[in-house]
Amino acid sequence: MTPTSAQVPARAPYNAADEALFSKVSWHLLPLLILCYIVAFIDRINIGFAQLQMKQTLAFSNEAYALGAGIFFIGYFLFEVPSNLMLEKIGARKTLLRIMFCWGLVASAMMFVETTTQFYVLRFLLGAFEAGFFPGIILYLTYWYPSARRCKVISIFMTATAIGYLLAGPLSGWIMKYMNGLGGHHGWQWLFVVQGLPASVLGVVAFFYLKDKPEQANWLTPSEKVALRHHLDNEPHAVETASHGSFWALLRDPKVFTMAFVYFLFLGANYTLVFLVPTLIKNWGVGDVFMVGLLSAIPAVFGAVGMVFVGRSSDKHLERRKHFFFCVALASAGLLVAVFSGGNLVLALAGLAVMSIGQSANTPIFFAAISEYLPRKSAAGGIALISSLGNLGPAVMPVITAWITTASGSSDNSMFLAIGLWLSSGVVLLLVMRPAAARRSQLATA
Repeated sequence: MTPTSAQVPARAPYNAADEALFSKVSWHLLPLLILCYIVAFIDRINIGFAQLQMKQTLAFSNEAYALGAGIFFIGYFLFEVPSNLMLEKIGARKTLLRIMFCWGLVASAMMFVETTTQFYVLRFLLGAFEAGFFPGIILYLTYWYPSARRCKVISIFMTATAIGYLLAGPLSGWIMKYMNGLGGHHGWQWLFVVQGLPASVLGVVAFFYLKDKPEQANWLTPSEKVALRHHLDNEPHAVETASHGSFWALLRDPKVFTMAFVYFLFLGANYTLVFLVPTLIKNWGVGDVFMVGLLSAIPAVFGAVGMVFVGRSSDKHLERRKHFFFCVALASAGLLVAVFSGGNLVLALAGLAVMSIGQSANTPIFFAAISEYLPRKSAAGGIALISSLGNLGPAVMPVITAWITTASGSSDNSMFLAIGLWLSSGVVLLLVMRPAAARRSQLATA
């Protein structure tokens, strides 16, 4: 699609009143959204920890666990676009209530799993009910923040993934170790209940607390609403913007599907490591499940802090493409250090910490760029379409990496695959997505 000349990548000046306004918006929105995403992320990845104990009571193969982990994203894929299109019509409050209340119940029901069929069905339903949560929040944030602030805000929101992983490890380890046998249930069963039910409660809280649009916010003064609308209507962009007039026009844009492919590549690599890290740490000589959880939290701390700094840099320079490539290259370098650590636990954890910074920061930069590329008329469907297609990466990669690990007898080859996926995604994005400044230069000399 042909970009318009309206997207001029000049940074809009912000005065003290603007800073206070966006700080006010952030304090009203982000704490609850972050908390919701922490719970969502824990419910998504806790199978990586639960399987360490489930294998002792359920005769599931490694491939069965990998397939169950991947099936989650099939449900996600099928229902993500309809969910985001519905959010645009009925608002974020009702959408979050539907999503979170249902997924909390399904996540808790995982405690009753006895067969692989039950396992696959519940993982699919978990993905189906959660579908639309992440792209819905990204869309929701575009209602409140202009492009020049969006990467930092998305990064802050996505610290939930690092915080979630930080909490998931120790919490999962503690539950499985100290609640094992309580009430006649295994520790992994309690894990799903304790970590699942909070989602349902938060869905109700979000419904009563959030506002769908700035104009409905009774905590903003009339002058603040006018100022916020001015920034939203006059936002600078870091990348070129397409001219889709509708969701159907968006479907004819090859760049949308190329961006989905980029997301497929790096998200597949991201989740390969999310599911592998507990097993890697165990293979490095750590036998206690609680200690595995604690050590897995160390890289997450670095990821959370680094993600915000990288996002702030991307907004400051109003640049997305090179920042994204830096992130995937950093993740690859850190993982290489872990692979060649020679069994040295300290060196391996240091490599994972470096990896976690790049791994955590690549997604907010990507979606900041996507939200700028997609015009408002097609943003809801476009964000969801790219997200849903890209989520097929985590659907297939755990199965592929489990097969590679089983066939080769080592997880190293799976990690080399993840490195290849990261670097490929960075190269493709650099080649396909053009900076807005380059387009402005072409228009000036035309």
